[in-house]
Amino acid sequence: MTYMAKFVFSPEEQALLREKLFSLLEQRGVRMDHPTVLEILAKRGADVDLATKEVRFPRQLLEDLLSKIPQKVLLAAPDPRFDLEIPRSDGGFYVRTGTGAPGYLDPEDGTHRRTRLVDVATWAKVAGALEHIDFCAFPSPVDAPGKTADIHALREMLFYCKKHIWIQPYSENSIPYLFKLAELAAGGEKELGRRPLVSFITCSLTPLDYKYMDLEVIVQACRSNVPLHACSLPSAGGTAPVTMAGTVLLAAAEVLVLLAVAQAIKPGTPGIATPLIFSMDMLTGRSLQGSVEAIQGAAAAVNFIKTSFGIPVHTYGFGADSPDFDGQAQSERSFLSLMVALAGSDILGGAGQVEVATTISPLQLIIDSDLAGMVQKLRAGMGVSDETLAWNDLLNLHPGGHFLNNDHTLTHCRNAFKSQTFVRQSRETWLKKGQGNLFAKAKDIYGEIMVKEHTCLLQEGVQKEINTLVETADQHLCK
Repeated sequence: MTYMAKFVFSPEEQALLREKLFSLLEQRGVRMDHPTVLEILAKRGADVDLATKEVRFPRQLLEDLLSKIPQKVLLAAPDPRFDLEIPRSDGGFYVRTGTGAPGYLDPEDGTHRRTRLVDVATWAKVAGALEHIDFCAFPSPVDAPGKTADIHALREMLFYCKKHIWIQPYSENSIPYLFKLAELAAGGEKELGRRPLVSFITCSLTPLDYKYMDLEVIVQACRSNVPLHACSLPSAGGTAPVTMAGTVLLAAAEVLVLLAVAQAIKPGTPGIATPLIFSMDMLTGRSLQGSVEAIQGAAAAVNFIKTSFGIPVHTYGFGADSPDFDGQAQSERSFLSLMVALAGSDILGGAGQVEVATTISPLQLIIDSDLAGMVQKLRAGMGVSDETLAWNDLLNLHPGGHFLNNDHTLTHCRNAFKSQTFVRQSRETWLKKGQGNLFAKAKDIYGEIMVKEHTCLLQEGVQKEINTLVETADQHLCK
């Protein structure tokens, strides 16, 4: 615990942060560009200035709203075998793929290009086949109409993804269509509320500002009882204080405001706190997610929100600043995933992404599935009992003996994590079998996934309704 306190906050620091958070939102407040939300908050007792659209939250009101956030969330899937209940009963975490990336590293030849709709389908198929990837977000396809790109991408996901889908709207006009697509896939609005096959991201505009689009997402999610991932994306030194403690405070405040708004509209709306922490490189002005500071901030934000408010937390657990699928990318994501997992995150997002979430790679996604399994095992711990200590075997041990033929060894010898991509052979065996390195093994697995048949889980009639709705969106939004 002494070492944990070096990268998260001590109990005294947690208490101080909590006090500062309430003071910040009571004294400084936020700006919200949504008349309906402002009206609801005013009726709930918030200090609302309609002229400036600024809102201040009395501490008692904010505490009351936050107390209504459910501590358990269901992220349902088209295939019920992949339903996710947060928190996990075994104390582990879930893994989400990267979202919104316009760049794509082709798994066949390694070239970088713009993401296409066919890549969205590939992304869904690969994610669906990986054991340690639990739900999927869609990238941004360049070959769909710009104003409806998110609608087209969601259609591909609904057709090819058998796991829960995380939706990031691209504009306020697309929001009704995204919800309607989800309703069609679920079998209606009530069924979507009962088994939410999708969840939505809603973001602050750091610092302390909220756009109409993101607040409208909350309004619609409350109507449908669809889970929300309340996001803040501060960049330390740019849109947030350069000191990481200040960035964590700002991110937590912005996230909790979003969740409080949902509770003001409809108490009990499922929500997940999602602080996504970046740091600005003062030499280039570029936002980073794999820097030491960003990793430390992500771990601290997760630990603070989870410890102080007891609600589910989600952050980047994978990602890299490197623009390439290289050693740096593997190192950065390894540090990030381990740190935020140990800090207590319920969801590790960003699997498969590089170049600060602007490029995705199916091969990286395959490797990240392996990394997730390893980190899951590390976070689970080992436990101490007569069985885990092999106590009886130790008592009967002959000095200088071995454990190879013990019943205890036979019982537990298959419990070790089995990597699909990491090389474990000696140099001689490795060369003889010609199995290649980490990246080559990932490419082999990708080939095995893509030759399999991937059938759509939706009935033909539902598929036609979805296609018709997408065509309608193009006609209405792309004039």
